[in-house]
Amino acid sequence: MEFSGIFWGVIGWMIFWGVTGSIVSRRVYLHKDLDTSNTGLVGSMLGAATGPVGLAFLWMKTPEITTRMMLFPSLATVAVFMLTFSISDPGNLCVTNGSFVASQISNGLIIGIIYGFMALGLTLIFSILGVVSFAHGEFYMIGGMITYFFTTVWFPELGPIVGILAACISTFILGAVFERVFLTPMYTGKVDRPVEYGILITFGLAFTLQYFIQATVGANPVKAKRFFDFPKVRLPSAEDPWLIKTSRGNMELFDTISISNPRFTAAVMCILVFLALMYFLRRTWTGKALRAVSLDRDAAAIAGINPNKMNMLAFALGSMIAALAGAMLVQAFSWLPQVGAIPAMRSFVIVVLGGLGSIPGAFLGGVIVGLVEAAGTGCIPNAQKAASYIPAYGMIVLTLTLLLRPTGLLGRKYASGTHGKV
Repeated sequence: MEFSGIFWGVIGWMIFWGVTGSIVSRRVYLHKDLDTSNTGLVGSMLGAATGPVGLAFLWMKTPEITTRMMLFPSLATVAVFMLTFSISDPGNLCVTNGSFVASQISNGLIIGIIYGFMALGLTLIFSILGVVSFAHGEFYMIGGMITYFFTTVWFPELGPIVGILAACISTFILGAVFERVFLTPMYTGKVDRPVEYGILITFGLAFTLQYFIQATVGANPVKAKRFFDFPKVRLPSAEDPWLIKTSRGNMELFDTISISNPRFTAAVMCILVFLALMYFLRRTWTGKALRAVSLDRDAAAIAGINPNKMNMLAFALGSMIAALAGAMLVQAFSWLPQVGAIPAMRSFVIVVLGGLGSIPGAFLGGVIVGLVEAAGTGCIPNAQKAASYIPAYGMIVLTLTLLLRPTGLLGRKYASGTHGKV
């Protein structure tokens, strides 16, 4: 795929004015003693989309940066890039084939929902304990392994729900025991450098779990059978073109969108569990106690909440959520003891993108990363190159987030002693 000089010229123009807008806008707002927390993002997006015209208006008026002001320049930048791409490569499938674009968007949304769910446990642990769990990928791997053995090897007649429940219960207990034995000393004054201790101890847990599974189960890839089959539905008749049908285990919607059965099933379950988690955190006493500890540990303790119990519950819940993601995806991918490395890396990117400690932000960040990967891979004709570029898209998103909005999309600045907002 060769792009014309126009494409690279426009991209260079967008980069130049984007960098200029980010740097100068912050200085202009700082000079007028105004809030500069979001000026880098708005200035860069406005500069990339409109060049000096939009930036001149921003610098002269210096309006208050709102969510709407952050949204419109970002969408305009995406629109300019897409228009430039379509002009430079008019024969690309992303330009000529609407069915292909719809399929990529739908699959990007589905995998993005799964990504976001993977990151929920990580952001929950960080918001309460202030620890980044480097064993997150290993809990994901263990959840898949337990589900595989329950549904395929030991009790295939019981159905997938039993295997998923077994994975959740096992990892919840494992996470609670690990937190109580190894992480509690961080808060009792027995550890001189708790941040470094938290990193090293979760690293140690990751290595222990990975090599324990490899020693007991082996290094051969395994895969669970499909949990559920799509129903064959025709609406309203066999002759009508608006129908849902199945082909090779996938769902084809309106003859345009092909959706993988295992991924679709996992995405639906992720949404249901996410809604249940949000209800738990916002409507139950225990969930409100977790949120209180995430905001201010000392004030929560004065109100009668035991922060140490909330720490144990948060780590156990976060570990269980990671395992649940693995339990739902073991039907979609081949499973190895090392399978958790890439999901863990994506979870770190998503947590930073969504905002450290923000559960809705983690879910939103996962959707964005999924759509970016789908767009990037779908618009590259060479499938081998497209697959090799997938890890790069997450790193690009992470870099831009750290440069333009370090607190993340839904993150916020927080005082010392707090770790985020659940």
